Amino acid sequence: MKNFYVLTLFPEMIEATLSHSITGRAIREKIINVEAVNIRDFTEDKHRHVDDYPYGGGAGMVMQPQPIYDAYKSIEERAGKCRVLYMSPQGKRFDQKMAEELSGEDSIIFLCGHYEGVDERIIEEIVTDEVSIGDFVLTGGELAAVTIIDTVSRLVPGVLNKEESYENESFSDGLLEYPQYTRPPEFMGRTVPDILLSGHHANIDKWRREQSIVRTYNKRPDLLVKAELTDKDKIFLDRLKEER
Repeated sequence: MKNFYVLTLFPEMIEATLSHSITGRAIREKIINVEAVNIRDFTEDKHRHVDDYPYGGGAGMVMQPQPIYDAYKSIEERAGKCRVLYMSPQGKRFDQKMAEELSGEDSIIFLCGHYEGVDERIIEEIVTDEVSIGDFVLTGGELAAVTIIDTVSRLVPGVLNKEESYENESFSDGLLEYPQYTRPPEFMGRTVPDILLSGHHANIDKWRREQSIVRTYNKRPDLLVKAELTDKDKIFLDRLKEER
């Protein structure tokens, strides 16, 4: 079972979000375990404060190191030696490759900051990776942590019902996913491509692969630089570029 531990001021955000859909089923079936640890439970302040004014002045408050450290120590033995991810806009950009890397870990600890962030000394003491989900600033790290947990969980064996549900998704080989269709065969004057109704699986696979390349070329051409392309893919891409 893969374990995710989240150090947070708002455990309900973690628990409520991940208790539904695919991750919720995986938790109930004990394929993954998500434990939200309330940092506020470990403060030594009688008013349960976990933040204070920054030395040197400035706007906002900074989360104190002591409650975070004690919250971390409370799960350290259960989690074992594992990576501790601090959700930060200054961190390395999270992507599918990192998700695949993290899926090999038995346990992962997430640290969710708030206010103006956390005391730098706690980062130096316990954090192994600073991770960002994009070049923008969130109110806190919880939504970023949930995003990463959801992404990594999908790569854990048994979480998805069918292995191909992951293998053919966007970014699995560096390309965007091909367009999908279901019933009815016609909607608002738009019809399902004939190839998908043909029953010819080899032709369907070829069409889907080409559509993935077309979509990536049109929407995210930057991905093509590192995409896993076969010789046939490269020939098709060259022809596509010539046509455009």
